[in-house]
Amino acid sequence: MTPEAKIRLKGLLVAHETYKQFPYADSTGHLSIGIGRNLTDRGISTTEALQLLDDDIIYFNSKLAHHLNCFSNLNESRQIALIDMAFNLGIQGFLGFHNMISALEKGNYEDAATEMLESKWAQQVGERATTLANIIKSGEI
Repeated sequence: MTPEAKIRLKGLLVAHETYKQFPYADSTGHLSIGIGRNLTDRGISTTEALQLLDDDIIYFNSKLAHHLNCFSNLNESRQIALIDMAFNLGIQGFLGFHNMISALEKGNYEDAATEMLESKWAQQVGERATTLANIIKSGEI
């Protein structure tokens, strides 16, 4: 297919399918997203999953930098741990960790780690919470 034909085809598909940001059931009941991507039958490729992950990392990095005054002053390992946590909880869930955030803002990483481990989230995710709390406490991955 020529590049010009691909452009025309994309225009036609966008006009027929329209863009949907969130998953929806198409006219045949298949779970779809974007511009008619049939998730039920096709899913996504590893390349697409990694592209989405890159976008999510940028998103959560930006959100944490905006909401936490101390974020840019944390070392890279602690930033990584917080992004992992926010990725799991969503930004609003993460921001509910008031005592942990307060301890981070004070540079008290031991208390921040304790707050992480004494949460319902830690009970739900188990080893993930332990790993991330250890990174917060030590500053090393």
